[in-house]
Amino acid sequence: MKRRNVVKWGLCAGGLGLMGQAVAQSVRDTVRDTVPQVQPALSGEGPPPGASLPGQTRTIGWEQLIPPGWDPYKDLKALNLDKLKDNDPRAEEALKKMRKMWDNAPINPLILGQSVRLPGFMVPLEDLPEGSKEFLLVPYFGACVHSPPPPANQIVHVVLNKPTKRFRLMDTLWVSGPLSATPTDSHMGVSGYRIEAKSVTPFVDKK
Repeated sequence: MKRRNVVKWGLCAGGLGLMGQAVAQSVRDTVRDTVPQVQPALSGEGPPPGASLPGQTRTIGWEQLIPPGWDPYKDLKALNLDKLKDNDPRAEEALKKMRKMWDNAPINPLILGQSVRLPGFMVPLEDLPEGSKEFLLVPYFGACVHSPPPPANQIVHVVLNKPTKRFRLMDTLWVSGPLSATPTDSHMGVSGYRIEAKSVTPFVDKK
């Protein structure tokens, strides 16, 4: 199983501040290096957007969860990063605003209520003897675990009918089921979407 086409979303500086211990990097370098680049995440072969009929499961990509025209880094555009000094409060304030904006990122209403099939990485929300019944699906490796959470419209809360021990942290999966706008604020991140999973299978790249 390959893990490729990784999206570089995420505020590796911690989102809510540079903590003062982000040594060896100036604020402007930290901001520049951690501004996300909007790219497709995990992808798989499937029908083109809009190709499926009503009631059929539609294969989608993470970019389709973002509403048209939404800019995930608008608060940074007003900053001239090259002129900022180390520990400039303007940069720190911009990062705080950006984190707040990401946790309240808007969903795409055009895709709600559809039965979708989406690939992603698993972040369990519980560690029970019987397995996991709830987890977050994220678009790139390490999100919510090794790096801060992506925007809420790039996190999907997946709920299973019964717990499973088949999958583990950061396994790559296909998740299928109805998509709803049900915000969830968990200890691993804020999700803007939910899928009541009808099917969870390993993600496999087709050659």
